[in-house]
Amino acid sequence: MEVVPVKTSLVQAGENIISVILKAINDAGLIIQDEDILLLADKIVATSEGRIVNFKFIRPSKKAKRLAKKYSLEPPFVELVLREAEEIYGGVPKALTTLKNNMLIANAGIDHKNAPKNSACLWSINPNETARKIWKSLSEKTGKKIGLILVDSKVNPLRVGTTGFALGIAGIKPLRDFRGSLDLYNRKILITRLNVADDLAAAAHLVMGEAAESTPLVIVRGAPVEFTDNFDPNEIIISRDECMYMGIFLKRRKHKDEKLIAK
Repeated sequence: MEVVPVKTSLVQAGENIISVILKAINDAGLIIQDEDILLLADKIVATSEGRIVNFKFIRPSKKAKRLAKKYSLEPPFVELVLREAEEIYGGVPKALTTLKNNMLIANAGIDHKNAPKNSACLWSINPNETARKIWKSLSEKTGKKIGLILVDSKVNPLRVGTTGFALGIAGIKPLRDFRGSLDLYNRKILITRLNVADDLAAAAHLVMGEAAESTPLVIVRGAPVEFTDNFDPNEIIISRDECMYMGIFLKRRKHKDEKLIAK
């Protein structure tokens, strides 16, 4: 498998992201081929969509001010998190643990990094739909069968540092199911499924970097992936009841609620 990083210009709000992608690939002397997977940093897409928010237009609530003081964050930033998050479970200094788009993620995916001063960047309103639109346009313009993934980064339980994950997916089957297969010792595999999309996003994230690399575009070639127009990005979503992390949150919340009712 080949992982090819591609530098782009600094993307501005309102800029045509398709033009940015095609120009960057052309300037790098590359050509999109059949069964290439294009991976884009979600931030350049969200920026082009105008999802950058200046703090001067945000009036923090009392709750935002309280949480900001507790977790060492700016009150306008916390107010954005309160608006974007589906649930907030707590946090650590500089980060709130939130639920957003069926994912446990820091700060509802909102990020200061590589956003203008006194601003923050939000996710696309519908990352999977955004990925589908970009994939469709690039497929039509190039005439090639491709995949497309929007990449963001996250932290993992009890691990230092960030890894990439697939925020938006189009053009590929994102999951490979090994249940029912046999392992090396002829035992039947019971629960294992391989998250193809997140694995690809992690590979791309490694060469994208997290600072001023200006490399928000990566082409992956030769990946063991099933390309399809009939893709379902929600295949990688697991229910709260099945998730071993969310199960802990839900049990603790239920226990807390029962204690409060008892009082």
